[in-house]
Amino acid sequence: MLVFATSDKGGTGRSVTSSNVAYRRSLQGSDVCYLDFDFGSPTAGTIFNVDSASRGTTEGGLHSYLQGRISEPQMLDVWTQSDRPSLRHRPPGAGRLVLLPGDSGGGEFAVNHEVVQRCIRLMRRLDEEFDLCLLDLSAGRSYATEMVLAATAEPEMRAVTARWLVFHRWTRQHIIAASGLVYGERGIIEAGRVWGHNQQELMDSIRFVRTAVVDPNSVELAGLRPSQVAWLRDCNRDLQELASQRKVGRTTMLGVIPLDPVLQWREQLISDNDVYARQIANRETVDAFDSLAKRLTEDAAWETL
Repeated sequence: MLVFATSDKGGTGRSVTSSNVAYRRSLQGSDVCYLDFDFGSPTAGTIFNVDSASRGTTEGGLHSYLQGRISEPQMLDVWTQSDRPSLRHRPPGAGRLVLLPGDSGGGEFAVNHEVVQRCIRLMRRLDEEFDLCLLDLSAGRSYATEMVLAATAEPEMRAVTARWLVFHRWTRQHIIAASGLVYGERGIIEAGRVWGHNQQELMDSIRFVRTAVVDPNSVELAGLRPSQVAWLRDCNRDLQELASQRKVGRTTMLGVIPLDPVLQWREQLISDNDVYARQIANRETVDAFDSLAKRLTEDAAWETL
């Protein structure tokens, strides 16, 4: 299965959430491949603590492959090549966790027929090799989004299951932006139709993920004044109404990631050690990542609405 992770704006937590979901899915026993299609800023290696690819790779990454300069992109095994001790060994029962980085110094590049064909060959091969391939796309109406829409519209990709996660923070601005990315002019639905996708099928393959969400009823807000808590609850209610109006409400939502102190300060994978031994991260955050990782392939979560 292919999962495309996208957002209309930067700062949504798309990459760090996607990386944690890939990590959790691997811990659940699946073989997982993470492709850094954020071509303007290929920094996924930083989240996985693979320092040799913190700003992309110099050993032939996705930029070089898609532009035809090499025949195969570099594949990094996170369990053996991460520089973080708690990630360095594959836990018992875990599946593979592989990162395909972009090129160091790489940037956005235009899409043409040859690029799309190379993208198709790569996705088909990886789909056969891995249980889940998660492609982290550049934000907005990017060349990366255009490329995968063009590729998945081709007849040879029809047998490959492809799903979309659209990330947004729980604010008015981000809700409106996420809705526009999917439903707006030149958004994913319209662009997909132009490339040859069935509009309804594409719409059914898209779900939204809310990030950095503050629960107004959380015990962690006990220090706030009653007037502040009441205001937060009013804001949350207004956001729920706006999300419903913009078609990004609960019926189209796949997961909610709570605000976590670790992710506020550092984009990293949250391990069980961070929760139980070091006690720097919240159990609720890991539970949210676990749930989202499982729901990616649960057909009931993707039934036509």
